Amino acid sequence: MSKIMIIGAGAMGSAFALPCFDNNHDINIIGTHLENDFIDSLKANQNLHAGLKTKLPQEIKVFKFEKFDELIKSDVDLIVLGISSKGIEWVANQLSRIFKNKQIPKILMLTKGLSIYKNNYELLVDKLERLLAEKGILKINISAVGGPCLAAGLANRIHSSVVIANKDIKTAKKIADMLNTNYYHTSFSDDLNGVEVSAAIKNIFSMAVGAAKGLCSKDVSNEVREKNYLNTASALIKQSIHEMEIFVEHLKGKKETVKGLAGLGDLYVSSGGGRNAKMGSYIGEGLTFSEAKKTKMEKVTIEGADLAKEIANKVNEEFDKKKLPLMLGMINAIVDDKKLELDWEAFR
Repeated sequence: MSKIMIIGAGAMGSAFALPCFDNNHDINIIGTHLENDFIDSLKANQNLHAGLKTKLPQEIKVFKFEKFDELIKSDVDLIVLGISSKGIEWVANQLSRIFKNKQIPKILMLTKGLSIYKNNYELLVDKLERLLAEKGILKINISAVGGPCLAAGLANRIHSSVVIANKDIKTAKKIADMLNTNYYHTSFSDDLNGVEVSAAIKNIFSMAVGAAKGLCSKDVSNEVREKNYLNTASALIKQSIHEMEIFVEHLKGKKETVKGLAGLGDLYVSSGGGRNAKMGSYIGEGLTFSEAKKTKMEKVTIEGADLAKEIANKVNEEFDKKKLPLMLGMINAIVDDKKLELDWEAFR
């Protein structure tokens, strides 16, 4: 049995507690400083998680941030980050405050992200490592989870398969073995870059696949589109995988990772009806991103669009539109706020 602490009481962090609990680990969830009201509501409703629409086992303890120092100092074996990508600076500050002159426990990141730092791509795992190093914490062991695993499904113990990635394959396997259950099926990989890049950029391609109904033809009725868009969706998925391989290799990942859980698997789940695919459907209908955001999804975070804006200049600098016609077509439609037009002749 290991002692596991999950930081973040949101949907994925809380759902992730289930396989930890079912493996008989000592598991605690600690909310961020922004989640106090949410935790009060959860406890008042017998551990009913509003985001998951299901009850967490009473044995899974959920604490407010005021208990952070006490819990994290209690010989934790694994810290799991279930926070948003925008919370990485915050969590780096909290961890460095506690472990300034101490060995920090192993970290497992559920959060995905890719950004630009000093005109270079920076994965979220690299960003956390850099932030902690800047605060004097140099010995850091960070793993990440990738693959098609929606939080609500996991919370209901639906069969799900994921990959645990760490540059050290032994560490990846150890964590995978810690978490494996009869419904949460864990594999492992030393391709941390490939898993993380795939997990991030699949959100852009999910929007593209989500646009399939609108893109399938300009000359047929909506009824015909509704019944016959799968040909187009399949073509977009194939092109997405091809371009993901190119991009993953460019960021020093392995192209074979793209055809696994972190790439193809996650793309399938995300393009099946998530927020990115929903935005893509509106863009496919002919709306610009700003129009769709304002009129259809004003208060919804669209990770793929945020990423597109973040990396647009860098991707356009480094790739010809003929090499990444789908990715750049999607990115530039969002950044330039124009209708989506794809160069189908450039597809491979």
